[in-house]
Amino acid sequence: MKPALSRREKSIALSSFVAGTLLLPLALGVAAKADLLGDLLKLGGITLVVSRFGGQFNDALNKLTGTRDTATYKTRVVPIYTVSGGGAVGAVQIAGPPAAVNKTTAVAQVETKVIGIRVRALVPVESKDVVKNLKRVQGVGVSGIVDIKL
Repeated sequence: MKPALSRREKSIALSSFVAGTLLLPLALGVAAKADLLGDLLKLGGITLVVSRFGGQFNDALNKLTGTRDTATYKTRVVPIYTVSGGGAVGAVQIAGPPAAVNKTTAVAQVETKVIGIRVRALVPVESKDVVKNLKRVQGVGVSGIVDIKL
């Protein structure tokens, strides 16, 4: 007769089972799950980088272009999300009236083709959920791009 497992052994077994269940698809090379995990990590990573270092990116872009915030003009770095064409993420500097810039939480990049030529629109929006809630913030434009190499 086998002796009963201790509480520690049960905990290790359960942890191993959960970790194996979650990591097995990646270990087996299931591309769809790996792509989804990679996309989620990129999205979370970019959002974290922009929230943590957005002010420094903004200051660097302002220094590069000789721009200063005033009572009627403000700049800020926000995430950019590509709505079509694969769901890429990144960061951009926006500019405009302070109230409108403060209302902007992200920029949606929308792509289409017109007579065989790729056309991209950068739309400052109020919500980071750019797929369901594409509500444009009027008076705000994109003034710089922050490329973050992954």
